[in-house]
Amino acid sequence: MRSIGQRIARTLSLKVLVFVLLGFAAVAVPAFAAFNWIANSTIIQLGTLFAEKQVLYDRHRGLAALMREVALAEALAGSQAIRDWARNETDPASTRRGIAELEHYRRNFADKSYFFVIDASGNYYFNDAANSYADDQLRYAVDASNPRDTWYFATKALGEGCHLNVDNDSNLGVTKVWINCVIREGRNVLGVLGSGIDLSAFVQDVVNIPQAGVTSMFVDRQGQVQAHRDERLINLASLAQETRDMRSVFSLIDHEVERAQLAALMDEVAAGDNAVRSMFVDMEGQQTLVGVGYLDRLGWFNVTLMDVDAIIDRRLFMPIGLLLIGVMGLVAIILMMIFKQTVLNRLVGLERVVRIARNGNFGPALGFAGGAPDEVGRLGAAFAELAQAVDDNTRLLETRVDERTEELRQLAFRDGQTGVLNRRGFGAVHAEASSRGQYGLLLLDIDRFKTVNDNYGHAAGDRVVLEVARRIGKTVGRHDASARWGGDEYIVLLPDASPQTLRAVAGSVLDAICGRPVSVAEDKLLNISVSIGACMSDQGDTLEMAVEMADAALYMAKSQGRNRIIVFDRESQMKSRSA
Repeated sequence: MRSIGQRIARTLSLKVLVFVLLGFAAVAVPAFAAFNWIANSTIIQLGTLFAEKQVLYDRHRGLAALMREVALAEALAGSQAIRDWARNETDPASTRRGIAELEHYRRNFADKSYFFVIDASGNYYFNDAANSYADDQLRYAVDASNPRDTWYFATKALGEGCHLNVDNDSNLGVTKVWINCVIREGRNVLGVLGSGIDLSAFVQDVVNIPQAGVTSMFVDRQGQVQAHRDERLINLASLAQETRDMRSVFSLIDHEVERAQLAALMDEVAAGDNAVRSMFVDMEGQQTLVGVGYLDRLGWFNVTLMDVDAIIDRRLFMPIGLLLIGVMGLVAIILMMIFKQTVLNRLVGLERVVRIARNGNFGPALGFAGGAPDEVGRLGAAFAELAQAVDDNTRLLETRVDERTEELRQLAFRDGQTGVLNRRGFGAVHAEASSRGQYGLLLLDIDRFKTVNDNYGHAAGDRVVLEVARRIGKTVGRHDASARWGGDEYIVLLPDASPQTLRAVAGSVLDAICGRPVSVAEDKLLNISVSIGACMSDQGDTLEMAVEMADAALYMAKSQGRNRIIVFDRESQMKSRSA
């Protein structure tokens, strides 16, 4: 040992080498710790960012799958025919109209099925996609003493509106995500109706998307699992089940403290403080990243479980560690500078890019080259690829959100029954046309429309309303706009029209509507007529002013015998007012 020391003391190169190696070792230890911190921070930050984007994506898919059905169920619950039937179930006419209304909506539900429980009698009406129970929709009567019917009485207590529940209806032999809408009149419950979405189809479309390291599920406010790719975890009949029997997301977590933290996180998201939150928990001894979002219209949470190691492979960082070990055998000072220049500085740059990407700016990450094609360079390239994937996913999500927003905007501006503009949509068109100059306005009303509903039923009335809208749309020009103004009223805007054009178009519309009968049933044709009030409006006239003039003309057309056109004489009206 002494001879080795003497040799080192006598040999400058060995002394420098030893000192350099010792200095390198002293620098290598904190450098290695810094590298680990940067790598772990990168993994956590990318995993958290990915978790939040994944939760938003799952939230969008869950809403798209369920909101249309909820909206249809809410519309059906507000139907006057349904409410009249629930008040007087024994009246045959009310029963026919109610059944017809249910069947009309059944064809629009995705599952092509419905159920309706009338509270006064407890009678349960049901029909499915195969129309198996045509003319025999009454299936059974709910019974408070029957455990299988507990869901109904639990739903009654939830208050007015639509509520979701996963239930295995043993009476009907089906398992679905049920949309239960409570119909109230004051404090009295008239009944509960709705439809269902087949659970297996919902899971296949929404949560059963193969993605390595990612598991999606939907839970209710109590944490009960409502949709999961593993059907054994789904809490069937959750409305009727006691708390001690619940299969919940909390039961998957190892520690009670983390369960309480997740519950608080869910309350925070439900309160609207944050759209998405995430945290790390231990599940079956493995650290898992949990992302939580809230579907406010449905009362569900979408929970995404992510194995960060499966998403971001930590082995990508191993070559860097091996590089550190290999560097120790090389000339110290030069290699220390090379190490600082080629490793630490580039990792700091990578971390800076990651921090920028965490704030939603993926531009620097997409252009991050990583320098030389070594381990750090491959890490940078891998991060750039990951950032590209996250950016693509974000853009896809934004595109889908924009598409959904456009669909919702169309729904807000279109009449749901006829597909033409509604009042809001027509108001927007009028605002643009009135700013350009003079325009014409037609206000139409179907003559004696009430007798159609009274004599032939609401289904016949719906056909008349739809056919009149169609004929108006085919008659007016492509630059003109038509809308449904009320139950049996329509309005037409003729931009840049002259009085002669106004009369000509009004005559064409009258001929198109009255010229041939409307088919209201397979073997029934019905002749209809309309009264039309027309007016010319000047630039700057408000929609209310124009409608008031057209409505005055429409009133005159009605009072003079209907089935005619009256054009509002603005000059005569102004003279009479001044006189």
